Amino acid sequence: MASAKKLPLQERVPLARTAWKLADLAVLSLLLALLARRAATLLAGAAPSCTWCWLAALVCEAWFTVVWLLNVNGKWNPVRFDTHPERLAERIDELPAVDMFVTTADPKLEPPAVTVNTVLSLLALDYPAGKLACYISDDGCSPLTLFALREAAEFAKLWVPFCRKHGVSVRAPFVYFSSAGPERGGAAGGEFQRDWTAMKSEYEKLASRIENADEESLVRRGAGEFAEFVGADRRDHPTIIKVLRDSCREGDGTGVPSLVYISREKSPRHHHHFKAGAMNVLTRVSAVLTNAPVMLNVDCDMFANNPQVALHAMCLLLGFDDEVHSGFAQAPQKFYGALKDDPFGNQLEVIYEKLGFGFAGLQGMFYGGTGCFHRRKVIYGVPPEPTTDVQQPTRMRGSPSYKELQKMFGSSKELIESARGIISGEMFAAAATADLSSRIDAAKEVSSCSYEAGTSWGLEVGWVYGSMTEDILTGQRIHAAGWRSALLNTDPPAFLGGAPTGGPASLTQYKRWATGLLEIIISRNNPILQCISRRLELRQCLAYLVIDVWPLRAPFELCYALLGPYCLLANRSFLPKASEPGFLIPLALFLTYNVYNLAEYMECRLSARAWWNNHRMQRIVSCSAWLLAFLTVVLKTLGLSETVFEVTRKEQGQGAAPDGGGDDGADPGRFTFDSSPVFVPPTALTVLAVVALAVGAWRAVAGAAAAGGGPGAGEFVCCGWLVLCLWPFVRGLAGGEGSYGIPWSVRIKAGLLVAAFVHLCTRN
Repeated sequence: MASAKKLPLQERVPLARTAWKLADLAVLSLLLALLARRAATLLAGAAPSCTWCWLAALVCEAWFTVVWLLNVNGKWNPVRFDTHPERLAERIDELPAVDMFVTTADPKLEPPAVTVNTVLSLLALDYPAGKLACYISDDGCSPLTLFALREAAEFAKLWVPFCRKHGVSVRAPFVYFSSAGPERGGAAGGEFQRDWTAMKSEYEKLASRIENADEESLVRRGAGEFAEFVGADRRDHPTIIKVLRDSCREGDGTGVPSLVYISREKSPRHHHHFKAGAMNVLTRVSAVLTNAPVMLNVDCDMFANNPQVALHAMCLLLGFDDEVHSGFAQAPQKFYGALKDDPFGNQLEVIYEKLGFGFAGLQGMFYGGTGCFHRRKVIYGVPPEPTTDVQQPTRMRGSPSYKELQKMFGSSKELIESARGIISGEMFAAAATADLSSRIDAAKEVSSCSYEAGTSWGLEVGWVYGSMTEDILTGQRIHAAGWRSALLNTDPPAFLGGAPTGGPASLTQYKRWATGLLEIIISRNNPILQCISRRLELRQCLAYLVIDVWPLRAPFELCYALLGPYCLLANRSFLPKASEPGFLIPLALFLTYNVYNLAEYMECRLSARAWWNNHRMQRIVSCSAWLLAFLTVVLKTLGLSETVFEVTRKEQGQGAAPDGGGDDGADPGRFTFDSSPVFVPPTALTVLAVVALAVGAWRAVAGAAAAGGGPGAGEFVCCGWLVLCLWPFVRGLAGGEGSYGIPWSVRIKAGLLVAAFVHLCTRN
């Protein structure tokens, strides 16, 4: 693609941030002033009545300063990438092929209708159909999912031509038909309305067939399409691969890409490595079937919202003079039909806009697990060229021998030959034209449980094992090899998905993320070690630590949160009195930090209510999901437990009843509860803060506070702020019914913890 040099396909635009840098330094100065004041007080022996409280506060505040420095580093030099897909118009025939991966794991938590809409949106992308192939990994081994995809393959023959004929902007049918009716006027208006009405009718029939399908009746047939599901158990079954559509073989003129269903082999005797294992199977199966040099992976609920997303991605993957800058192109996660003001704090808009653009100005945006375009050779562990780094795996330098490839990729001859072609760097090889069904045996060979034994899969090749956040770990390995990545930020957004609603689903997701991040921190894949021994740049290392330290924040934030209640109960203090000059430092820090965060939300076009919801949820997540993730990994490290991958429930749209609730008039934005242990710590903290405020207020009224060393206004503000942040738990304790109320099992456990803490505070 030499002609690509005529006009740039992408532009890297630095973003001005002078005022924000001054604000960063202002907050940092206040943090350092607080540390200096507290250290000086301790060294002078002037800490009032509770030296250990002041020492604990010093340790926590030092940690908060480190976290602030990490965030400042990540935000300091933001950039954006402007892409120009229209400049590819004359070079469409030269575009590389793309294999698209969709992963699903549970047909109940991730309904087949959701997966079908994502698949249909991908099949209808504005990209040469012969260069697209879609692979669906079904880790739930569900005949319902296969049935839904078979039906979707037939519907796609109507849907894809309709989208291209009429320039449909959103190509997930459930979104497109949930909007207002057809509005196109003019001479072609009548034809469009007829097509629109007919297509909507066909989609409603498709949705009805999927909704009314019954797994038992499908399996009971025991022949044809579903014969392999007879006797299959979700955790123990052979590989099932179905070519639902082969665009090269069918040639029906509809322009629908190939579609392949995969349920990889599972066995209790082999670890399946969660989503990372599924992604590696998809990589190998696609390698022996279509072997596209570019791969796109999306979660089953992240539909393509911009039909030109693949062209935008090619502007980034092909638009640099040096391909080292385009190891992968990551689109930020954004959500369809998201609840107003983000009541559960999981839409992460500010994180992606502030940290995402900031990371893009370093070695690159981190890999987010969905909405990402990868170079296949980068996933294979090939370092960027040229390199003289002796720390890169020697077998990947130059042209590896057959034995070296066999040791890395396994014994499949088909896979080795396909890998050899990819490693040679050929980005524009012609798309595969052979019958895909003729390669099923080779595909089943590379998807067996035992195939990876003795190979580099999960280590130097493919998605990396060892963490439930395989996305962060895999992206870190790519950056450590010397590659850079680009942020794919299009208008309209490239992909949209569903954010979980309700307390259980939201905290489950945060707990899974935090567990995986802590697994990275305590492993040999720690970014600090990668910075020392590989090619991970220092500032990129610090950027990864912004995310990786989420679970490590839990014990420090919990300790700091407990200091206020402890001082009110024990008649002590850990903050200067309002009458002392030192009181102005924590007061100024508290106000400046919160105003800073509120201004960030305002700049991201979000409301003050959204800021408060996210601030509140961060406090809740820290003392619940992050804390349990921290304890889980500690117990796993001690050999006392195993981590469990928990799938987050996916919804077709917003407005469904909250988790565990079937109440009429349910409020999807209201916090819900269940009996999970994740709710015990914040419930206990809520009760403790209320009790401490009551005791402190009684002492103040009765004049029983300790002279000079008792609690002051600062301790009351800390406890009051804690109650406000935990207000959903106050409501859950006060009178919530059904899923809106905290279960008695959680209340009892929390009550025991509070009683033990109060006893500790009041004993002499």
